Amino acid sequence: MRAVSPLFLVFLAGCIQPQVSRIDARTFVIDNGGVAGGSSAPNRRMAEQVCPNGYRVLDQTVHRNGPDLYRTERGFDWTFWTIRCL
Repeated sequence: MRAVSPLFLVFLAGCIQPQVSRIDARTFVIDNGGVAGGSSAPNRRMAEQVCPNGYRVLDQTVHRNGPDLYRTERGFDWTFWTIRCL
């Protein structure tokens, strides 16, 4: 059972999908959820899906203590990108 639990947690960590919100016709905000180590790969993948012809990062915000800036969840970084499609 002990070997299954860490494997299951790693599997769940890989299933986290970033959330995309539209600001206007070509501008989007991407929230990658909590990612250990502060990786920006989920944001890059989602940005390439939303803007297949390319994108430009307008703003990047990193929160190290939870998405609501109140809770403390160690080891996770929340990254928010504001992008504009080219």
